[in-house]
Amino acid sequence: MQLSMLDEFLNFSQKNNLFNRQSRLLLAVSGGIDSMVMTHIFLKLGSNTGIAHCNFCLRGIESDKDEELVRKYASENRIPFYSIRFATKEYSVNKGISVQMAARELRYEWFEKIRKENNFDSVAVAHNLNDNIETMLINLTRGTGLTGLTGMRPVSRKIIRPLLFATRLKIEEYCTNNQIPFREDKSNAETRYTRNRIRHMIIPVLKEINPSVEGTLNDTAERLAGIDEIVSGYIEGIRTQISAEKDKSIVFNVGKLLKINPGKAVIFELFAPFGITRATSGDLSGLLKGKTGKQIFTRTHRILRNRNELVVYPLENDQGRYYEINIIEDFLIVPGIESARVINIEKNYKIPVDQMSACIDIEKSKFPLIIRNWEKGDYFFPLGMKQKKKLSDYFIDRKYSLIEKEKTLILESGGKIVWIFGERLDNRFRVTESTSKILLIHLFPCRS
Repeated sequence: MQLSMLDEFLNFSQKNNLFNRQSRLLLAVSGGIDSMVMTHIFLKLGSNTGIAHCNFCLRGIESDKDEELVRKYASENRIPFYSIRFATKEYSVNKGISVQMAARELRYEWFEKIRKENNFDSVAVAHNLNDNIETMLINLTRGTGLTGLTGMRPVSRKIIRPLLFATRLKIEEYCTNNQIPFREDKSNAETRYTRNRIRHMIIPVLKEINPSVEGTLNDTAERLAGIDEIVSGYIEGIRTQISAEKDKSIVFNVGKLLKINPGKAVIFELFAPFGITRATSGDLSGLLKGKTGKQIFTRTHRILRNRNELVVYPLENDQGRYYEINIIEDFLIVPGIESARVINIEKNYKIPVDQMSACIDIEKSKFPLIIRNWEKGDYFFPLGMKQKKKLSDYFIDRKYSLIEKEKTLILESGGKIVWIFGERLDNRFRVTESTSKILLIHLFPCRS
């Protein structure tokens, strides 16, 4: 006897421990057929739910009609409704990513915000079995690692996918039988997007070869997921032996790594979490044989050879920082500065000697002061010295890595360097016996 859609939904959810009777669930509802069917099923089950809808403002009045439908459905069924409008195109341009990726980042960040603020246990999204195999094939064509071939998981942190068992055909049948309102996104029929080309051009050909291809690929994904768990455990064991976290970076010992004589597959899996792809894994192998200072970039990280280490840093917008300090309070807007104040001092005043503090003769400086990244050609007179020194030479002496140099901030007055943050004061701005008023700056106990 064939199970009903409702029974399959419950069986799949129980098998994967997606939710229980006490769970509070935030449903991500676009207005499309999948999410409207998911909402209808949760209503049938009497679940404690809320509805979250994102208007990405990409399709003009069509996007507004989607929002109107979902809002009305939530109101009719007395479900709490949360909505937001995103300037998606502007966000994608500013971040330098595709519109699809921008929409993904925006919605999941907002879903988690709403979930936390309203005490929902999980966010339910309506990905189905066809979505899953399309994701598998996309990852396969892009040269992904093993994890990418396992497709989407029923549970991923606070995201659950209770429709992952259902084909698109089953969802359409359930929708028709229960007369569920929904809106069709016309862009789903276009073949300019990779997913749509696979959906409308590749899958039909595969179904001619194997009419049950959806189920076959889904079974394959489940088996690969099991293998992936075994491989991930092995790789994590190696990673634990040869790497360690340091501040915001992860440091790999090159000697230990080469000692295990890793093949390309092992190197790829070790660094895949940092954005390494098949195309860039060869560059990584070259980095293992390279000299200090050589580096490669992924979409998310920078990997730098520094002596006998590979140092992995997340990409951050640390370059190009610039702050104009017109009054003392302005110092507090600068990340890394804990406090700044002006003090009248006596002759016996004890000057702080730790590197995270700067004691400056304020009468030798003039506002506005500038805080910025160091630049090539910058020089200063190190405290206690009468000769100038290029900052680039100073950093070499201090054995700064490339990343550390790029993160370094300097305090400037009238075009003269006053202080290298967390390092050395300029001799021209030191406190002397004639100093009566100082500017005292404290950094948080870590380098900015």
